[in-house]
Amino acid sequence: MSTARVTVADLKQMKVERRKIVMLTAYDAPFAYFVEAAGVPAILVGDSVGNTVLGYENTLPVTVQDILRHTQAVVRGTRQAMVIADMPFLSYQVSNERALRNAGQLLQEGGAQGVKLEGGKQTVTVTAHLVDAGIPVMGHLGLTPQSVHQLGGYRAQGRTLAEAEELQSDALALERAGAFALVLESIPATLAQKITESLTIPTIGIGAGVHCDGQIQVLHDVLGLNPRAGHPRHAKAYANLGEKIRAAVNTYVQEVENESFPTREHSFKLPNELARALRKETAVPAQDQS
Repeated sequence: MSTARVTVADLKQMKVERRKIVMLTAYDAPFAYFVEAAGVPAILVGDSVGNTVLGYENTLPVTVQDILRHTQAVVRGTRQAMVIADMPFLSYQVSNERALRNAGQLLQEGGAQGVKLEGGKQTVTVTAHLVDAGIPVMGHLGLTPQSVHQLGGYRAQGRTLAEAEELQSDALALERAGAFALVLESIPATLAQKITESLTIPTIGIGAGVHCDGQIQVLHDVLGLNPRAGHPRHAKAYANLGEKIRAAVNTYVQEVENESFPTREHSFKLPNELARALRKETAVPAQDQS
């Protein structure tokens, strides 16, 4: 079986062939390994690592170094999935030069095959700049978590005519700038369908209905591993691993406390002759006994 990575061209061909593009986030090697083994062709190292792994309230404190280290881990845990690294807050907004330096680091040192930027018309210029430098860029429209304070919270977008028209315009502008795909987050399904049909590049939905070319979810939401965040409306929990982990650790605690673990099966022993010699050396001499 080929071990070649999924490419931008592969994702575009999937749209042409009307094959759904399945994406998930992952942040470390073990989870990335299992996600890829399950058949996921593209993995996003999202800045959602801030909420799900690093304990932050939102994505804003996440740094390029955070994304870099987690991207390296995901790349090491995979062989075929395309790995896309999120560009965190202020890593691409300050200047095109800084954006190029940061994105280049995520590809050169991190091993990512592409980066993702949030925003519409304000990111068109930097998107084109990165694409011109040979860096694949995925766009992100609708609810953009890095703008959570400006948006007034995690609220659905594109629910007025003006917002819908702006999102459609932004999508076309990002396609013209060279973006290879767009994430559409928390927008009405009918609007997402219209945008999807207007583009030649794939759309990846999250809370944007079934008519996008693909879907992405945060892995921890899918697995029931995000206790502080509750359960987002757009997510479906396919397992409750958080409860399974709690139960397993609780059993471990009990067995350590009552000395039922470790057993002989989990312990090491010396060869018989060495064990006898050790017992002889540690025995208390007769003259020292009282």
